[in-house]
Amino acid sequence: MTQETSDQHTRAPFVLRGRTVVPGVVEGEALVSHETISGWGGIDPATGTIVERRHELHGVCFTGKILVFPGAKGSSGWSGFFQTTRLLGTAPIGMIFTVTTTKAALGAVVTRVPAMTDLDRDPVTVIRTGDHVRIDAGRGIVEVTPAS
Repeated sequence: MTQETSDQHTRAPFVLRGRTVVPGVVEGEALVSHETISGWGGIDPATGTIVERRHELHGVCFTGKILVFPGAKGSSGWSGFFQTTRLLGTAPIGMIFTVTTTKAALGAVVTRVPAMTDLDRDPVTVIRTGDHVRIDAGRGIVEVTPAS
């Protein structure tokens, strides 16, 4: 049995606590990026797909997922692209980010999805793509049930 297989069998549900960016409650599947995301030219708002060529999630769609990422990079146009995803119905349903920047916070606000930051553990290292995540941003809680 590999270490990765062993870890999958031993991971237990856990709770993270942090700061609310946008209040609300949502639950769904996590999509984790270990790299910052460029909203201006890094995503296709029409499809909700990351199109930044050298990004680890190039070609992956975040629509209907809870996006877990370190933060935003690029210009202030970042929030405009995420607002467009909301208008087109291609936005993530929630956001959790490690580093609070004006770009990431404004992106969450204009997308109008529950969002949290400044968690007591680094969400990018403890949450995995495919985990079930429940954000209760009003209470400052993220509940994670590892994927089986």
